[in-house]
Amino acid sequence: MSKKISLDEIKKFWPEKAPDINIVQKYVKKYKKEKIVIKYGGNVLIDRNVFNNFISDINVLNKLGLSIIVVHGGGPRIKRELEKKKIISKFINGLRVTDKNIINTVEEVLIDFNNDIVNSLKKLGSEATSFHTKTKNIIEVKPERAELGFVGIPNNINVNVIQNTLNENKIPIIAPLGVGKNNQTYNINGDTAASAIAKKLKSRRLILMTNVEGVYDDQKKLISEIKPFDLENLIKWKVVQGGMIPKIENCVDAVQNGVRGVVILDGRKPHSILHEIFSDKGSGTLIRE
Repeated sequence: MSKKISLDEIKKFWPEKAPDINIVQKYVKKYKKEKIVIKYGGNVLIDRNVFNNFISDINVLNKLGLSIIVVHGGGPRIKRELEKKKIISKFINGLRVTDKNIINTVEEVLIDFNNDIVNSLKKLGSEATSFHTKTKNIIEVKPERAELGFVGIPNNINVNVIQNTLNENKIPIIAPLGVGKNNQTYNINGDTAASAIAKKLKSRRLILMTNVEGVYDDQKKLISEIKPFDLENLIKWKVVQGGMIPKIENCVDAVQNGVRGVVILDGRKPHSILHEIFSDKGSGTLIRE
């Protein structure tokens, strides 16, 4: 962990339209000994301007000495590559059915995306380390359900390697891939991977950056804070549907298993991570007991 940073030093890299710089040190102190897992959805990062904004924010958090772990998605990139190869894929309850052909493409796309994030951070002066099935795999998986093919659930996560990376002031960049029996690669739902890592690390926050503002009630109004029990009711009442179901289930699971709070917020908004971390109000929907 880096030493205390002065306001003058922060000014050198603090972006415009970010929260008030004068209150930053208060929140740095709050999160200094904590871990924050950030999952950035592929639906958000397909826009290069949003991608660059995300890289800038992660760089800022790293320079402030916070312990940040990034888990990324890659859905739209995978979809585009599968279409290019004329491979058809289908979904069951928001999860991609993954056969032999598809898993090879998924792995290839996610590793390429992972390297893109690491290289982009290096250009800004932040050291980052790739974690995926071809280098430093840290996730062992078991198959989720036979009908889904090579889709896995994390069975074991090597958090010691993550901690060692953080101790070197490097940012772990983790692809949602894991290895099962016979060294077989499995695709993991990005939210499931991020939730499993956050639980194992007992992180202060799990932040899910997506392409919606947060969780809405039955009147389509944004919910600023909600308890896990009430979230489960939104699924029961079909207020939450489709791809949001596994996301919400992972949020509930994380909060009930050691994560202090989970936030779903709109990753398309400029500096939404900074506004979440460096303010009392935050942004999006906060889920906690």
